[in-house]
Amino acid sequence: MLKDITLGQYHPGDSPIHRLDPRSKLLLTIAYITAVFLVQSAAGYLLPLAYLLLVTWLAGIPLRYLLKGIKPLTMILALTFVLNLFFAQGETVWLQWGFLRLTQEGFTTALFFSLRLVFLVMGTSVLTLTTSPVALTDAMERLLSPLRVIRFPAHELAMMMSIALRFIPTLLEETDKIMKAQMARGADFESGNLMRRAKAMVPLLVPLFVGAFQRASDLAMAMEARCYRGGEHRTRMKVLRFSRLDVLAALSMLALVLLIMGEGSLYG
Repeated sequence: MLKDITLGQYHPGDSPIHRLDPRSKLLLTIAYITAVFLVQSAAGYLLPLAYLLLVTWLAGIPLRYLLKGIKPLTMILALTFVLNLFFAQGETVWLQWGFLRLTQEGFTTALFFSLRLVFLVMGTSVLTLTTSPVALTDAMERLLSPLRVIRFPAHELAMMMSIALRFIPTLLEETDKIMKAQMARGADFESGNLMRRAKAMVPLLVPLFVGAFQRASDLAMAMEARCYRGGEHRTRMKVLRFSRLDVLAALSMLALVLLIMGEGSLYG
């Protein structure tokens, strides 16, 4: 289960998607998520799905790698679907049992929320799979740099987010090692109901948090020992520049948004 989490992992490559400016990829990801929320019909989700498949193919990322990242969200998706299915307001009643009502509008809402969550996770996964943490940090800092006028800590915020993404695979690997060590000593994490499994995971938290805080302390000491001072006078090995690929990517996203808005107007 832990190995199925793809968010925060980087898949090296030299594809057109990898060569895009990280600022473009960050803005395009935000635009893609916004476009997903603009879809007004179930058939309309074929448009962001086709766009995502095209980007995944151009990036050279196996589709199964993205689908694997959805597996840890199975419980959240099921809970989201059920809650919206029975508790969303609607007039066209399909089935009623006590205070529970199954309506056509509730089913549509549940389907839309579940699909949006899936596309949100897959879209952000493509961003992290094709963008290194260093490039993502530079992109966020450059995009937030105009806020320095109001003394907004753009560099510090970007660095914190980059470190958080960088250590997701490390924490997952450490969690897996702790689980295997405790299973070798007789711990059971797979049998029993959901509540029992949750209680079995509690002993993992103490060594995991201790290791995380120790790693954070070591990183802070290493940065301080190397006299790291980010901010205004920091130099960069790679200078960010927009290219024709970024223009083409922006035009393709604009076309996607226009198609979704046009499709939504038909149902409006």
